[in-house]
Amino acid sequence: MIGIVVVSHSPALARAAVDLALEMVGETPPPIAIAAGAGDGIIGTDAVKVAEAIDEVASGEGVLVFMDLGSAVLSGTMATEFMTTTDEVRLTDAPFVEGLIAAIVLANAGASLDEVDREARAAMGPKQSQLADQGGAAPAAESNPNAAEAVAAADSAAAAPAAPAAPEATTAGPAEITTDATLVNPDGLHARPASLIVQALAGVDATLTIADVTAGKGPVSAKSLIGIMSLGAAKDHVLRFTATGDAAQQAIDTLVTMTADGFGELAN
Repeated sequence: MIGIVVVSHSPALARAAVDLALEMVGETPPPIAIAAGAGDGIIGTDAVKVAEAIDEVASGEGVLVFMDLGSAVLSGTMATEFMTTTDEVRLTDAPFVEGLIAAIVLANAGASLDEVDREARAAMGPKQSQLADQGGAAPAAESNPNAAEAVAAADSAAAAPAAPAAPEATTAGPAEITTDATLVNPDGLHARPASLIVQALAGVDATLTIADVTAGKGPVSAKSLIGIMSLGAAKDHVLRFTATGDAAQQAIDTLVTMTADGFGELAN
């Protein structure tokens, strides 16, 4: 797995952000190190601490560095001169909280440095899409094609009528399987269910997309946390799963089962 470094002026802020992200993954998260504060009780950042954190999580697959405020960027840049690892180290401009959650989930699924960085940079997409629906500024196009596609679909299909739900899985083409399932968990397809989907499909030999038939949004990659969250699917919305590849049926069956179980969020 790639390593993740969290640079913050406040140890409490960094720890809270990491703790929130860790709620989305299992018991074996990717290597994460915090470099926060400039000394005992001193708000600030320290380039030497950042360099030590980078070396701590380097494992040969690259390190992604998150920073909270401007001077943290300076410390991160200086740290690349002090570190001893030969890993590729990338300073990302991803949003601190949303990006960190997206990165930890995708890194935990075994994604590459490029994939994790791209997903983290697109992490503001779901929030921007929701605010755009309320009359806010339109979201900027992101480098993540799944998030961008979902935003475009939301704009173009906002008034589209809901398509009828297909009660059973059907073969839509060679090696392509499609089925619909109704979302039953009370809070809809928010961050935690999205993270469970990404992790469940890690390593599965299939390409799978999810669309919100009820809202006319998607499809987006089922291996993209940000793409899934950008759907904004709510309780009772019909989700359409489409899969191709050697393990297409396995991927479909996994998501249908998870959806029926409410992603573990139904009341006992």
